Amino acid sequence: MTGSCLCGAVTYEVNGPLRPVVACHCVQCRKTSGHHVAATSALRADIAIAGEVTWYASSDAARRGFCGTCGSNLFWDGPGVNTSIFAGTLDGPTGLELIGHIFCADKGDYYEITDDLPCADQDDPELTTQVGG
Repeated sequence: MTGSCLCGAVTYEVNGPLRPVVACHCVQCRKTSGHHVAATSALRADIAIAGEVTWYASSDAARRGFCGTCGSNLFWDGPGVNTSIFAGTLDGPTGLELIGHIFCADKGDYYEITDDLPCADQDDPELTTQVGG
């Protein structure tokens, strides 16, 4: 699976399985994306990045990676062995599907979550942990 930022200055390839997509409604994801984030994840060791990612330490435990040229949000990298990949940056059909929502207690007041997928008020390791992670 491959992906990139909007301008193409940062590209990546994932040489391993991707976790299904989880929507994160936390304040940080809303602030960095302008809405909520839909992300998959892969083992950090399975992701090969070409180009220069700008990393922002968004907390003591995690950092967010984006393209310094076009500003595309690409990655969330925190504790453990997985890196989250913003699903909208993947190229072509992915075969992935949305399996749930996390940090629903923080969601914006201007929208509702109307699907029947699991909704966790905070993080939910059952949704966000990938095999091998």
